Amino acid sequence: MDIITVKKVDSRKVMNDFVHFPRKHYQNCENYIPDLEMDMRKIFNPKKNAGLEVSDVQAFVAYQGTTPVGRIAAIVNHRANERWQKKDVRFGLIEFVDNPQVAEALLSAVEKYGKSMGMTRIVGPLGITDFDKEGMLVEDFDLEGSMTAIYNYPYYPQIMEQLGYQKEVDWVQIRVNIPQEVPAKYARVSQLTKEMFDLHVRQLTLKDFREGYGRKIFKLLNEAYAPIYGFTEFNEGQADAFVDKYLKLINLELLPAVENKDGEVIAVAVTMGSLNKALKKANGRLLPFGWYHLLRSLKWKYEESAEMLLIAVRPDFQGLGVNAIFFDHLIPIYRKFGFKWAETGPQLDYNIRELSQWKPLNPDIVKRRRCYFKEI
Repeated sequence: MDIITVKKVDSRKVMNDFVHFPRKHYQNCENYIPDLEMDMRKIFNPKKNAGLEVSDVQAFVAYQGTTPVGRIAAIVNHRANERWQKKDVRFGLIEFVDNPQVAEALLSAVEKYGKSMGMTRIVGPLGITDFDKEGMLVEDFDLEGSMTAIYNYPYYPQIMEQLGYQKEVDWVQIRVNIPQEVPAKYARVSQLTKEMFDLHVRQLTLKDFREGYGRKIFKLLNEAYAPIYGFTEFNEGQADAFVDKYLKLINLELLPAVENKDGEVIAVAVTMGSLNKALKKANGRLLPFGWYHLLRSLKWKYEESAEMLLIAVRPDFQGLGVNAIFFDHLIPIYRKFGFKWAETGPQLDYNIRELSQWKPLNPDIVKRRRCYFKEI
């Protein structure tokens, strides 16, 4: 049997192996949703990823002989470590064949990288930012993944535990069927909240974003998410990059904001139609025909589900019924576009207030995923 070796991604060839590995690894897995390979490359390009201004990142590929058998990225987010008073090296983008020795070799490379920079713990899967994919799937492997969350084989968490990794935090996702009518509780609370605090829904336009509304949204996100595990504020470069990426994908009818009487944005909901079928057909590549499948799902024929990426509410308005305004506004729009069900992004499983807001929609709690840690 060939020896397992781990190489730094420091050449075009090794980067190609890093980017292409999931295509073969998941080629027979119906539930895996591939990333666009061009987006994967951007992660490591300082000219296209403003997050590299606050983080050091090194990617690795594992080989058995000359065959790629796994990959991983080591991330030291200096801003996050300073914010949370940690000395953590994060691992992310981890993929490996069903072999504990491969996983151990990859994680050891990250540990060594972290130690060289004075880190004392390894944690993950995490990304540079809270908007990157995070959390290894530990349940519901039979459910289809999404473009914004990790999917992995069932043996991944088993091997992590064999290697001595322990639970840091868990996230879950909420899946709901879209009702024919807005539940009475949402409609009632929405109306009362708007009247009591003089709030209104603003339907955003391209002109709003050209005039800087995107940065207003990210300023709000920095305030709203400050207490959440692992979160670090976005700088203006990161905000502009996220707006540039997702503005091409999101129908602005699915991105409402709530403003107060002074025109201040106090809440925003970012949702979009699923691109799962399109991304499967594209198989990670825009050329030769991937662009067509994506354009079709974006513009001509929506898929059956919506992705509720996030709701952010300014701290002084949290717990006052603002979320009900979004439900009241979005449910009729979802019906108009023919969405039959919707799924949230990962939410911390101990955030009871966040999870309980879905109760009127009879939610299913699905796709538990886990962040692991180990002292190094």
